[in-house]
Amino acid sequence: MKNWFNRNATHFAIIGIFIVICLIYFAPAWQGKVLLQSDVTQAQAMQKEIMDFREKDGKGPLWTNSMFGGMPSYQIWVSYPKNIGTHIMAGLKGALPYPMDVVLLYLLGAYLLLNVLKVRPWLAAVGAIAFAFTSYNFIYIEAGHANKAYAIALFAPVVAGILLCLRGKNLLGAAILALSLALEIRFNHIQVTYYLFIALLILVGIELYHAVKEKKTATFLKSIGFMAVASLLALAINAGLLWTTYEYSKESIRGKSNITSETKGSAQQGVSKEYAYQWSQGVGESITFLIPGAYGGGSQSKFDENSNTVKLLSSQGFGADQTAGLVYWGDKPMTSGPWYFGAAVLFLFVLGLFVVQSRIKWWILSATLLSIVLSWGRHFTLVSDLFFDYFPLYNKFRAVESTLVVASFLIPILAIIAVDEIIKNGKVIEKLDKKIIYSLAIVGGISLIIWVLPDLFFSFQAPNHQQLIQSISQQTQNNSFAQSLGNALVQDRAGLARSDAFRSLLFVLLTAGVVWLLAKNKLNAKAATIAVGVLILVDLWGVDNRYLNKDSFVEKERLEQSFFKPREVDNLILMDKDKEYRVLDLTVEPFNNASPSYFYKNVGGYHAAKLMRYQELLERQFSKSINEDVLDMLNTRYVITNNREGTSQSIQRRDKAAGNAWFVDRVTFVKSNEEEMNAIDSFDPKKEAFIHQEFKGKIDEKRLGRPTNASIALTDYRPDHLVYEYTAPNDVMAVFSEIWYDKGWKAFVDGQEIPILRADYVLRAAQLPGGNHKVEFKFEPQSYYMGENISLIASIILVLGLAFAIWKDKKQGVGS
Repeated sequence: MKNWFNRNATHFAIIGIFIVICLIYFAPAWQGKVLLQSDVTQAQAMQKEIMDFREKDGKGPLWTNSMFGGMPSYQIWVSYPKNIGTHIMAGLKGALPYPMDVVLLYLLGAYLLLNVLKVRPWLAAVGAIAFAFTSYNFIYIEAGHANKAYAIALFAPVVAGILLCLRGKNLLGAAILALSLALEIRFNHIQVTYYLFIALLILVGIELYHAVKEKKTATFLKSIGFMAVASLLALAINAGLLWTTYEYSKESIRGKSNITSETKGSAQQGVSKEYAYQWSQGVGESITFLIPGAYGGGSQSKFDENSNTVKLLSSQGFGADQTAGLVYWGDKPMTSGPWYFGAAVLFLFVLGLFVVQSRIKWWILSATLLSIVLSWGRHFTLVSDLFFDYFPLYNKFRAVESTLVVASFLIPILAIIAVDEIIKNGKVIEKLDKKIIYSLAIVGGISLIIWVLPDLFFSFQAPNHQQLIQSISQQTQNNSFAQSLGNALVQDRAGLARSDAFRSLLFVLLTAGVVWLLAKNKLNAKAATIAVGVLILVDLWGVDNRYLNKDSFVEKERLEQSFFKPREVDNLILMDKDKEYRVLDLTVEPFNNASPSYFYKNVGGYHAAKLMRYQELLERQFSKSINEDVLDMLNTRYVITNNREGTSQSIQRRDKAAGNAWFVDRVTFVKSNEEEMNAIDSFDPKKEAFIHQEFKGKIDEKRLGRPTNASIALTDYRPDHLVYEYTAPNDVMAVFSEIWYDKGWKAFVDGQEIPILRADYVLRAAQLPGGNHKVEFKFEPQSYYMGENISLIASIILVLGLAFAIWKDKKQGVGS
């Protein structure tokens, strides 16, 4: 054991340094403060009902009625206790306070990969820092995209496992791949995992080409076999998660539209191109990879007190805060900050294209270029449309700029391999001097041009520049001031670009100097590694700190008071003893804000994958004006509105809300979804139900009578188990103000299962027999329960496989 510690002392020292870096950067986190993240507070609101029942019963429900009328909790919060990844996740998250745990995982994963690539340990540590501190890895944390950050952190271990397999270490590689991929999937950000998969397809393609060329196809196929088994095992471990997600996706806005109309043409599959391409990385904006402030920074960035814009605004009585939203001038609807890879890192990356001999260079280059081109989205439709229209599942995802997670992962890897190559083989690399100069000319030259002539390539005018000037002119009745402000904005944005261009040029020159001295043997490997590490860390730390810093943290109590303290109107509504009603809050963006869900069941909400039927209902019945009849059928008892000045809120109580369930006098069958939607444009939901003819065979119309002297009431409530009691003289048609979803809901009358029908486009209905009876709705999706059993079996296999792989590796004397 002592020898083992001695052999691995360097690794332990590096891990210790990683922890120290995390502790220093995130000092407020271990002081008990928490990040102020809008997406996290939204998530807490979404999850409130789930967590309340979890605390009460010890089990989180698989359905929640807290927003959009009701939806499965799969994409909000759900537990998978039989999945080994769930328990490893808990251990990772409990090791250090968030977000230190994420950044440590960034560092450890990249360090593992670079060691597999045979980069010397201390240089591998520098590479891990270069990857971990890439700007968007921190911006995702600041924005609250925790699962995305965890998933990105596992890119490197997944690739490490694959590379070990391709090098012939099949058992160890497959074990690492199975574990890391299982965790990658378990963190449940399928979009970034999918983009990694595209990059890995390129890697496998390149390796296949070389295997055929070198007549090593059999060896290659053997490795592929191990990788396939590992991947299938990782998928099986996540069977519950993937099965429920796949099942739900077909019914969500990522699936097929239910309505075919003249405006939509054939029913659309996946999200629309307009929606998917909304967040496209601008072609020109890609300069931020090198110069972070070239496009102003983030949408909430502000000019400093000495800027022309602030001085001009001050002359009119405005403050610096008024410049928020004016600094960024790209064409994204909004952005949290730039995709900055680091000036020092980019110089080394370009140098790597010249000096690295390993074929991994061609994989990194091709995957990086593809990820950049795909990130351009609507700006480069020649490639984007090809993938959107023909590449399986690509059209399920929005915000295509996220493909840049691949580039931000791979660029630092090649950058560090370049330094390692010079340390190991600098004496035999042909024309190394010229290659360093070429790299300096390319990366430093771009920085120099932007520093000296920033307006040579950029206008520094936002797409809405002229509209902004006109709007300010109209508001102030001062055209001269508006024009001056427009000019000041351009000057200040150019100034930011020049400042950061000079900053980047400085880091490029210093890094080039270190590499030059290393190549000339004026600097030894240890000193060069330290120098490059310091330059990269200082460079990236400085930019990251603009977007995630000590001011991003607040006391936990303050966060709860700021976001979860009920308003006076909330307290008035919560006085209603009957909690099973819905609320429409018009004081926020009702269908893009989940905060009301923290207190009550919400007609609106916030989710990137809400049910397609509900989305179609919102678009048709609420986009132009609010359909009161639809509010009735959704049991909307309260509507919250602002006064004219927006300074206070008031409540409208809607006594005509239909209630939890009711009996209707008549059923009208419709032939299509379009007809069903049209039917509820104007109707009385308590008297008539519109049911699609596909359910006609499940209704015994001869037995169906009028609900004279009939009554029904909800007697017990849990989101995934509803109990009603009713009295009826004969068979009646009951409509339930619960959202239709046919993947798991079952209905029972006195324990006997009955069919669930769909009524009024989104609600549930059932034909109930006459008499005094109990009706139960239970949400028991087979995809979850069977998936969990598969997860358990696969998890056991993984543990046994890992133990065997480690034993075998030690026996062969390969592992440390």
